[in-house]
This record gives sequence, C-alpha cells and structure tokens, in this order.
Amino acid sequence: MKKFLGLVMCAVMVMSLAGCGKTAGGTAQEGILVMATNAEFPPYEYHEGSTIVGIDAEIAAAIAEKMGCELQIEDIAFDSIIPEVSSGKADMGMAGMTVTEDRMQNVDFSDTYAIARQVVIVRADSGITSLDDLQGLVIGVQQGTTGDIYATDEFGDEYIERYAKGMEAVQALTQGKIDAVIIDNEPARVFITENEGLIILEEAYADEEYAIAVRKGNKELLDRINETLAELKADGTLDAIVAKYISAD
Repeated sequence: MKKFLGLVMCAVMVMSLAGCGKTAGGTAQEGILVMATNAEFPPYEYHEGSTIVGIDAEIAAAIAEKMGCELQIEDIAFDSIIPEVSSGKADMGMAGMTVTEDRMQNVDFSDTYAIARQVVIVRADSGITSLDDLQGLVIGVQQGTTGDIYATDEFGDEYIERYAKGMEAVQALTQGKIDAVIIDNEPARVFITENEGLIILEEAYADEEYAIAVRKGNKELLDRINETLAELKADGTLDAIVAKYISAD
C-alpha cells in the first residue's frame, strides 16, 4: 500500500511540474518557470549583489512555489521581454509591465496584481511645477516603457531621449542633459532619495495597471497564474510582499 501511495504522489508531482515546462526550439524543460525581467526597476526588480530581488521577484517566486516549480529569472533589456515571452524562450514576463493594446497584440496578460502611476522627476531648481511646463523640453524615458510611449505621443519624438535603464535617464537629468524624466512612481521615489536635488511633480502623469505577460494562446499557464494570483491576494501574501518594499506613507 505504501508503495502504491508513493507512486501516486510521484504521479501527482509530475503532473504538477508538467505545467511549468517551457518549449524553446522543441526542447521542454519540465519543472522550471522562466521569468523574463529587466532588473533595473526598484522596488519591483533590482539587484542585491548577484541576486534579483523585489516585488515582482517575490510574487514570481510565490507563484512558482504554489505551482510546484523552480523559478528561473532572466535579466534582459526591457524592450526584449515581450519578444522573449512571445517566442517561448520565457514562460512569463514581469517587470512592472503595463497592459497596453500594442502589447496585447503579441502576448496575453494575467489579471492585474498592482496599480501604478507614471510621474515626472525634475531638478528642484528647474522652475518646472506642472505637466504644462514640459512642452518644448527634453524628456528622458526608459526605452520601450509606457513612459516612452506616452511621452512620444504627447510631446513628439524630437523631444524624447531614450535610455536603456531608468537610472541612466535620472543621471542625465542630474547632469543637466535633459529637463525631466517620466517613469513609474515607485522607482521614482527610490531615485530621488539616491540623488539629491531632484523632486517628483505632485500631478501624476498617468495611472496604469501591472500584469504578467504570457505567450499568446497559452491559456493553461495563464489560467494557472490567475488562479495562483487570486490565492495570493486572498491569503494576504500579495499585500505582505508589496508592504515589504513600499511604505504606506
């Protein structure tokens, strides 16, 4: 009887792990959940030594654990995440990823797991006090982000300077090379604490929702992620992870 139960448990584990596998070039890697990210986006994903930590990293780890998988995080350029997921090289993309119509042409998105906003960082002595003041100024963005998309549409490509990392845009701002940076609120809060003389405008630039990207048509994985997110919300895990990195004030 014990031998039979052992075989049953083994079969259950195999079935659980089968949902974690990815197919890349026809080779299945069972039991591994691969997350593509850009670890330059604190507090959602960033490096502590050689380890990638942050809100998204912990949520992904919790999802992988509930699914019986081993999490593997791949740190790549932000604008490579959607292609990585849509090609099947990664199972999911998490990087403070906002749901947009353009992105939905290439991937499917999970239920929302965080509400965010785009804000504007300026030098405290710049005289810029509102969004209206940005007209005709040079604005820095992280390439491929919604800040890039929104700012290009509103102000025109000739006024946009694109950087591979949000921190690079902030550094250019401190050096006087650009006039403002449009970026998500939580990274913005981190950046202004690390760079004296910068402030965030009170008026938000845009509100948006974060979700997890999966390969288009991969309904089985999408359903499992949504079920797991619902469990993490219900048992308080999601709130606890966010509270660990973001203060209520």
